[in-house]
Amino acid sequence: MEKVLAACDDLDYVGSAEGLTDALDGLRRHQPHLILIGQTAGLKVIFQFISDVRNTSSICQPVLWVNDLAEIDCFRALQLGARGILKKTLPIESLLECLRSVGRGDVWIEGTLSDQVVGALDRRSAPRLTPREKEIVQHVCAGLKNKEIAEALRITAGTVKVHLMHIFEKTGVKDRFELAVHGRRMLGPEHPAELSRPESRMVSQQGS
Repeated sequence: MEKVLAACDDLDYVGSAEGLTDALDGLRRHQPHLILIGQTAGLKVIFQFISDVRNTSSICQPVLWVNDLAEIDCFRALQLGARGILKKTLPIESLLECLRSVGRGDVWIEGTLSDQVVGALDRRSAPRLTPREKEIVQHVCAGLKNKEIAEALRITAGTVKVHLMHIFEKTGVKDRFELAVHGRRMLGPEHPAELSRPESRMVSQQGS
């Protein structure tokens, strides 16, 4: 991983850890923007670790690096705060694409996993969102909170909540995590769901 990232201008490798406790210590010391988490410890422990990461660092975005993951576990990981879910069988190019996408504030799920998670959405007709609702979706996909969206669009946080309620009703998604996953497909290629983010750094938590 260190050799791979050494060739990247926009990603800096800042360290790795053999265990999850050491990884949290590394988060506190280095304050990275990204952490790549292996699956060795088991899903229950990993899910708790994702929550610990979000409680330890407000800027660090967890990426789960897995052999495989069931649909329900994908949703669970996203709900707990994971921003990327990546299979270990994918090439290095996909890994870098995932890290860069999450570093920009997007949610990234690899193709076959994404097909499992969003397959039901593809079977529905495309929701008819208003221009304002599409703007809200774009900002949710970029990782902004309601207050930040309100400031960006010069509306109140209460108005953002109302728009989100209408979006949920129209699309059938359950919460903003699911909306972030589905957002790109809802908006289509003419509405890129991303905003500029700081340069990304990474701590890698090793595991098979």
